[in-house]
Amino acid sequence: MIEPLYLDDLRVGDRFTTGEYALDAEAIKAFAAVYDPQPFHLDEVAAADSLFGGLAASGWQTAAITMRLMVTSGMKIAGGQIGAGCELQWPRPTRPGDVLRVESEVLELRPSATRADRGIVVLRSETRNQHGDLLMVLTAKVMMQRRTT
Repeated sequence: MIEPLYLDDLRVGDRFTTGEYALDAEAIKAFAAVYDPQPFHLDEVAAADSLFGGLAASGWQTAAITMRLMVTSGMKIAGGQIGAGCELQWPRPTRPGDVLRVESEVLELRPSATRADRGIVVLRSETRNQHGDLLMVLTAKVMMQRRTT
């Protein structure tokens, strides 16, 4: 079992890689039907005539899968991953058959000036498919606990 990480355990430049998540057309359509019901996420024929040129997952689905991977198989953060703001980029669409993984790097560590029990880590997380194609970039500020002993 992996021990949970505290802000004090991290160093700028630390890297973490998650496990994998396979995505198929049915899952893309099911997510889109509930959360992002646009034709290029729901129907292959409509998607073929879109800017995507074929069925593409919602960026929000890619973000949700990224979060799942980070929580279930990435760096285990003591107390959970509590977001404090982020920036998202989707340089390429996620497609049926893609197998996603996330590679994260610690960019910055900021202990709180007013609360000794916490701080902020800035992570850059890249979601890639089985070919190494960059599908999403998440730069996030994550609140983390500090060791109190």
